[in-house]
This record gives sequence, structure tokens and C-alpha cells, in this order.
Amino acid sequence: MFVNKWEKEARNFRKQEVRETTYSTTIIAGEKLFQIQTYGSEGSSSSAKQTIQFDKERAKELVDILSKEFNL
Repeated sequence: MFVNKWEKEARNFRKQEVRETTYSTTIIAGEKLFQIQTYGSEGSSSSAKQTIQFDKERAKELVDILSKEFNL
């Protein structure tokens, strides 16, 4: 999944289970992309993987959002 915009949603949620998470970067057609992968929950035999990708513009937006939300 490639992020095309960040939009805040007013929703309650619960803390999720701990998951193994990795990240990687690549350059495609001269554009650097950042990718986060999460894998099955701890102790699970599932190898289900979720992936999220974003470019430099979305990365800058995410840094701004995190700075604001966590008062960094």
C-alpha cells in the first residue's frame, strides 16, 4: 500500500499486539521510497505481512504530524 495523503480520523482504538517490524528503502525511477513491513504477532505461526510505503513528501508530512502529536 502506498500512502497518498495523511488524514486524521477521530476514532478510539486499542493498543495492538507487539509485532516484528522492519523497514527498507529503495530508489525507483530516481525517487527514494521508504517501506515499513510488519509480520505476524509474537508467538504466532502466521507469516502474514502488512506493508506501507511512502515517498519523501509523505515522510516530511509524517514527521510533522508526529512532532505535533507528541510535542517533540
